[in-house]
Amino acid sequence: MSANDLAAIAKAMVAPGKGILAADESTGTIGKRFDSISVENNEENRRAYRDMLFLTRGLGEHISGVILYDETLRQKSADGTTFVNLLNQNRILPGIKVDAGAKPLAFCPGETVTEGLDNLPKRCAEYVKLGAKFAKWRAVIDIGRDIPSATCIAANAHALARYAAICQEAGLVPIVEPEVLMDGDHTIERCEEVTEWTLNAVYEALYLNRVVLEHSVLKPSMVISGKKCAKQAPVDEVAARTVRTLKRTVPAAVAGIVFLSGGQSDEVATAHLNSMNQQFKDNLPWPLSFSYGRALQQPALKAWKGAAGNVAAAQLALAHRSRMNGLASLGRYAAELERQAKAA
Repeated sequence: MSANDLAAIAKAMVAPGKGILAADESTGTIGKRFDSISVENNEENRRAYRDMLFLTRGLGEHISGVILYDETLRQKSADGTTFVNLLNQNRILPGIKVDAGAKPLAFCPGETVTEGLDNLPKRCAEYVKLGAKFAKWRAVIDIGRDIPSATCIAANAHALARYAAICQEAGLVPIVEPEVLMDGDHTIERCEEVTEWTLNAVYEALYLNRVVLEHSVLKPSMVISGKKCAKQAPVDEVAARTVRTLKRTVPAAVAGIVFLSGGQSDEVATAHLNSMNQQFKDNLPWPLSFSYGRALQQPALKAWKGAAGNVAAAQLALAHRSRMNGLASLGRYAAELERQAKAA
């Protein structure tokens, strides 16, 4: 694949008013989601659920790409159309999660490093043949007593950079995802410090591994108070600190930034993104958008409950959240839109 192709794909991933749907839950993770609605975790139910999501009318108006799991990339819609072709027909880019998950990091209690580099070139080549246009790799940085360590940050930055270089060589745009977890009781000030440290390390590693930044997308966590922190920072402070940190650490050459929701509620994640764009959109070198999983899917999952008769309601819920976040990526979201939708 030519450099121009990768540049075009990266640009399309962060097109104005659009973001990315993360539907790459592993079999175990989606099992937990299904447990919450009392649906059996089997291949057919997983296929039916993803089919419901991808067939949502007008999904491509606000969703530029969908991150798939290995199983999902190979599955088909009810009419026999592969999910890859179904997404392509709706002008949505198919992507693929390629990491093998976070594993305990030697000599670093309570910390992890993401694995999956073994055979990654071969797997990427196969994914390209199956129709994937971009990939994702998630690193996990936890905040706690005496952590994160420099060892953890360096190990995960190196793995992210190796992954990104392998993807670009194979013809995939890499989404670089260093997630600073919002679990714990840390303050927003501590989150900002750790996020800045992490992103600086990641971009140094990307440079050393010759990753072309114009052909990459960053998927960071927001700078936010820990869930158990007694003082929760207001929306505008989260927006201001997040943008300040990004401007200090992320090169202007990066194609775009799509945030993860990281356990935020759906409406709060939307409000944070909207505040960033309302306040700072005109003074940023890259677009700020979304790559949400639960914050997009949760209302649809609750409405679906595994029943065919609930598909239409579930799709309306996904379409609504996609539209709200599309507006937030332009700084045009308002809480009143949520109330209007509920009243309709």
